[in-house]
Amino acid sequence: MQESKKGRMFSPDFTFSKRLLGLLMLISGIGAFFSILAIDLIDVGREGGIGPAQQIALAAALLTSVIGLTLIPLGDHPA
Repeated sequence: MQESKKGRMFSPDFTFSKRLLGLLMLISGIGAFFSILAIDLIDVGREGGIGPAQQIALAAALLTSVIGLTLIPLGDHPA
């Protein structure tokens, strides 16, 4: 039985599918969003809350997640 090389990540003809790229973007965006919030919670002694740079980073993480979410239904077409 010959195994298909299409799904192997280290094969020379591997390409990212839109679904895989969307999942990676969704996971990284959610991870970044909660990491930024966790940094704010860990640094409790500081006054001022979430600043403008953190707001921009939170918006960028949220935008990355939304774009990734829209790529997932597009299936296994090459990205």
